[in-house]
Amino acid sequence: MANQEEKKTVKTINPATNRIEKEFPYTTDEQLQSIFETADRAFQSWKNASFEERGKLLTQVSGLMRHRIDDLARLCSIEMGKLFKEAKGEIEVCIAILDYYAQNGKEILKDKPIDIPQGKAFISYSPLGVVFSIQPWNFPFYQVIRSAAPSIMAGNTYVLKHVGNVPQCALAIEQLFKDAGAEQGIFTNIFVPGAQASQLIANDYIKGVTFTGSEEAGTSVASQAGKYARKSVLELGGSDPCLVLDENDIDDIVQMVAMGRLSNSGQICTSPKRIIVLESVVDEFIEKAKAIYEKVKVGDPLADDSQLAPLMGVGARDKVLEQVEDTVKAGATLVCGGKPLEGEGAYMQPTILTGIKPGMRAYSEEVFGPVLAVYAVQDVEDAIRVANDTRYGLGATVICRDEEKAVEVARHIDSGMVFINHITTSMPYLPFGGVKKSGYGRELHHEGMKEFTNHKLIRTSSPDAMY
Repeated sequence: MANQEEKKTVKTINPATNRIEKEFPYTTDEQLQSIFETADRAFQSWKNASFEERGKLLTQVSGLMRHRIDDLARLCSIEMGKLFKEAKGEIEVCIAILDYYAQNGKEILKDKPIDIPQGKAFISYSPLGVVFSIQPWNFPFYQVIRSAAPSIMAGNTYVLKHVGNVPQCALAIEQLFKDAGAEQGIFTNIFVPGAQASQLIANDYIKGVTFTGSEEAGTSVASQAGKYARKSVLELGGSDPCLVLDENDIDDIVQMVAMGRLSNSGQICTSPKRIIVLESVVDEFIEKAKAIYEKVKVGDPLADDSQLAPLMGVGARDKVLEQVEDTVKAGATLVCGGKPLEGEGAYMQPTILTGIKPGMRAYSEEVFGPVLAVYAVQDVEDAIRVANDTRYGLGATVICRDEEKAVEVARHIDSGMVFINHITTSMPYLPFGGVKKSGYGRELHHEGMKEFTNHKLIRTSSPDAMY
């Protein structure tokens, strides 16, 4: 009976204490059908709303987020363990995304002329309908706003299935849209088990599906979307390489890369997970990174002086520890860390691994935690080879003072994004997405807004051409 009751609710479990904060019941089948019907009904009017009206809604949501930033950030810290200062940064990115589409959506979706020999032709962009969104926990606000803002600005309506450990964040986003004056059905949250989410894609009201999460779950979503001919966008994580091709300024490079890896406790899809360093400076790099990690303050995410927060849960923490342990057993070197912290919560030490070879878990798997994996390479060609020797292809970083050389290296890396002399990040005006097992499609920028639109061709000819 206890197990049955447990399955009926989603829970907020504070990663810093491992205690249940709140529980919420799952959405019933009857409620789900009503929610999708309402979303479709709202679409029938929202698709005809002007860009000015749509932009006003996003601006209202943005303003409310700005006003409530501390409360929203605190929810992030309580539900998934994010450092409070990082959580505030996440909310600020959401505000920027909302403002970007409110201000630029009309221009992005304006008719696109096509040069043809006779007559006129252009592409008109119109919304598809109800977009079903399945989102992860590591950026509980940003992941949602990243896809919701352009979709809603384009005239679609949006149903969110957030992951079960951040229910308060999900409800807070829904409340933001309600308080901003959104018509019922424009943005709606539902609580369903993960296994049920992909089954919901069969609902006839759904016209698009966006998913961010694991490779396994993503393939299930893609399969269902294909079966029912739903447009889909997938972001399935990554094992991003960071190629350090400079032999100077090592102090600054190590500081950027080492601390960048600890951001969000290493739980970022585009985090610099595989650090590929020239042999001539790799020992110095490792020594300096170790010195940084040994001084990192691990602690309460709500404390101002904490530099590394817990992982999202004990299970997630233990998986990372297991990956590290198995990799060391297979012959890799543990430079520092690799242990859990004593006491309650999902804390672990910042960790550095070297000597990682093909066949080891850390070589082939995405390590979603504060683990810096350092690879020594002979030259640029060897660096590119190691960078591409992964089934993932989300982001990458190239650190090289010679910009022309860095760009040439970037062209040879198999990923959806490459940042030069800067850790891979996300901006409203830059397209976000990957290749290979990291998924397909793009979010943000113009491409992201157009993903869930009908690229309708309209061709005109002179009436004389009919005769």
